[in-house]
Amino acid sequence: MPEDNISPLKEKAKAVAEKVSTALRSSRGKDVLTYLMFVAVAFVFWVFLSLDTEVQRDFEVPVEIVEIPDSVTLIGNVPSELAVSVKGKDSQLLRFLWGKMSPVKFKWKDNVTDNFMHLGPTRIETKMREYFGPGVELVSYRPDSVHIAFTSQPGVKVKLNIQADIHTNLQYIMSSQPYADVDSVTLYSATDIPHSLRVVSTEPIVKSGLKDTTVYEVKVKPIAGVRIIPDKVTVTVPVEPLISQKRTAIIEPQGVPEGKHLVTFPSKVEVSYLVPMSAFNDEYPLKAFVEYDDVKKPGNKIPVSLSMLPSIYHSVSVSPESVEYIIENIQ
Repeated sequence: MPEDNISPLKEKAKAVAEKVSTALRSSRGKDVLTYLMFVAVAFVFWVFLSLDTEVQRDFEVPVEIVEIPDSVTLIGNVPSELAVSVKGKDSQLLRFLWGKMSPVKFKWKDNVTDNFMHLGPTRIETKMREYFGPGVELVSYRPDSVHIAFTSQPGVKVKLNIQADIHTNLQYIMSSQPYADVDSVTLYSATDIPHSLRVVSTEPIVKSGLKDTTVYEVKVKPIAGVRIIPDKVTVTVPVEPLISQKRTAIIEPQGVPEGKHLVTFPSKVEVSYLVPMSAFNDEYPLKAFVEYDDVKKPGNKIPVSLSMLPSIYHSVSVSPESVEYIIENIQ
């Protein structure tokens, strides 16, 4: 900034400072300062009194099971947190009100009985009292116990079936079946898994009016007494637009007896259809036919039929649908 612009700013700041200083030295200014000092002192007293007041507060305490052996797979889910209600002075609970709460940790080996990991009420209560410290009263906590089966047996891999009812918007199509980021999941159980259990399904995906490829996070259907890993999968529904396409096909007579020649007017037809955008440049064999047997039917026209078309062709139409003809005798 140029020096000639800085000088006026300094002068204005100095003038403002002088006005404030003069106002504070006045009797009215002294009264304002005295009032503000009393407000500050009252606020400090209020803070100390508030921190010394006993209150009841609710907390969501994170839970973590530590030192789980690599060979162990839990069949159930450990609760991610405990809903705890405590009573104490705000000064005692202040550290839990600010910032992220650290997890309460339970050691695996201290809480295992047979094929179960068990956290009883006494164990949880003791940990909560240690967590919040002396002087804080534990009012309640939920859940009051945790009982989870586990296994050291290897899992069984089974196929994953995607259960979906998908409908696209008009002139759109699924270019392929929905697919997941994994094609199989692994099952774990504290008991033997039935040999007949070879496929598991996702929860149903029901969507309509899709106009673009869409990705969904879907849960795998739970099975009682079985841990499924992964229990959620990412399912992609590939959708693309249908593009209008036209081609010309020469009409080929079929079933014409010897000594006869069937001529159609016109000799070609135009075939219109919709095809997925990704297959727009792919051309499949396309043939048009008329059957000699249709000559015996009333009228002076015979219908045109097409060769079998691939499933990606949609809304197929032929123009004209029937053609005139003449039959010539061959000498």
